[in-house]
Amino acid sequence: MKPGRAHLLALLRLLAISASLGSGMAVADDYSDVGQMLRAGRLAEAQARVDRALAAKPRDPQMRYFKGVIQRESGQTAEALATFTKLTEDYPELPEPYNSLAVIHAAQGDFDRARIALEMAIRANPGYATAHENLGDIHARLAQQAYCKALQLDATNSGLKARLAAQGASCP
Repeated sequence: MKPGRAHLLALLRLLAISASLGSGMAVADDYSDVGQMLRAGRLAEAQARVDRALAAKPRDPQMRYFKGVIQRESGQTAEALATFTKLTEDYPELPEPYNSLAVIHAAQGDFDRARIALEMAIRANPGYATAHENLGDIHARLAQQAYCKALQLDATNSGLKARLAAQGASCP
């Protein structure tokens, strides 16, 4: 799944939302700075900037999104799940937090929850190409799981073996 491009789109979308809400240039600079810090892997520095911004404006969706990204990248998966989930509750119209939830769920092997999150992202923004692409990846993984289960039940099914081989997949 592709979190990278999704993050860039999220940053741009959330920056536009914040700008339309009357945010000043200093806030836009904070967003840009945090984005650069994240791309450079300077997570601690980005976290400090996000914490300062959220202390001043706790409902800022962009900074909250950054917080979730930092948590995920720092291995704080439970915290990232909570952050992205709360964002989807507070801003259900934003597809990026749903996509980020899907990335986490998929990494944990929970493809059903990932699929649901991606469907919500697409509902929020039907033109969100990254969510469509990630949903395709999830469907492929779900298909592989179903094929493997079918092979467990009928190991002689050569058609399933051929499908898995054609996909470059195998069963554990």
